[in-house]
Amino acid sequence: MKITHGGDLFAVARAHGWDWREALDLSASINPLGPSPKVRTAVEEALDRISHYPESEPVQLRAELARLWDVGPENILLGNGATDLLHFYAREARHPKTTLAVPTFSEFHRAYPDADHVSWGDPIGWPDDGLLVLTQPNSPTGECMGHQELTAIAVSRGGTLLIDESFIDFTDQTSATKLAKMRDNVLVLRSLTKFYALPGLRIGALVGAQETIERLRPRREPWTVNVLAEAAARAAIADHAHAELGRSLVAAERERLLRELNELPLMIPSPSSANFVTLWTSVPAERLREALLEHKILVRVLTGMPGIEGEAVRVAIRKPEENTRFLGALRSIL
Repeated sequence: MKITHGGDLFAVARAHGWDWREALDLSASINPLGPSPKVRTAVEEALDRISHYPESEPVQLRAELARLWDVGPENILLGNGATDLLHFYAREARHPKTTLAVPTFSEFHRAYPDADHVSWGDPIGWPDDGLLVLTQPNSPTGECMGHQELTAIAVSRGGTLLIDESFIDFTDQTSATKLAKMRDNVLVLRSLTKFYALPGLRIGALVGAQETIERLRPRREPWTVNVLAEAAARAAIADHAHAELGRSLVAAERERLLRELNELPLMIPSPSSANFVTLWTSVPAERLREALLEHKILVRVLTGMPGIEGEAVRVAIRKPEENTRFLGALRSIL
């Protein structure tokens, strides 16, 4: 399959001759409030350190994330975003059999091109052996599985379970990080890109049992987290007020967006617990994407992805005025 991503704002703006600031990018699902105001100050203060090598793996950030997630520093392996870590794990941890619960994040298809596929929504059909990869909440649909159900699956499995929780902070779901700490057959990917709005700096973590992480750590390339990313991440996770404000805004706007989208013809929004909504359309998704580009609005086409049946696009939840702009454009098109 062709691997595509959202968030190609600069290239699309350049191709159309736009000022990128005029475009509304709903193809990338990032916290609509952007990074904490404290991030800019932290990055500026860290500039004096860029003439020196960073730590091979930032110890202070690892300790602060351990407190945030209620695990030990020894349970965390940091990297240049969740994507960096998932590819690292795919290279270093060979499994005789790999299964993807689809639909899923497109990079898993690149990392495991020969994997079997099962339906994310049908756990009964999931295999017991080998590596099973799933996203929680599901990316790209935004659906969530109950924590108790996920725990029961992990406990009963004979193989390894890799859970991508890149969007978990936008939900009210319990993270599986503590489960990963206690069980050597569970690993959790966490991203600071989405919720803390740091995609341009790239930072993520792999959480697992101490023995598992200690086996992986020596194989890791050094300096995958630069000093600016480290400073930004530490400032972001310390700003609890900004985090709560972002979570509340997304919840309120998600409810409004789903309500108003349900009133429109030719499309059905899928229930979501994340900061994005999947729209199943009665018109070709590519045609809808092109029509929205006329309004300088970018959306993500999902049609053709494994696990996606029919025509669908994904749209990020943004600030109220941005969501209103999108709804207005959609009404005029339909």
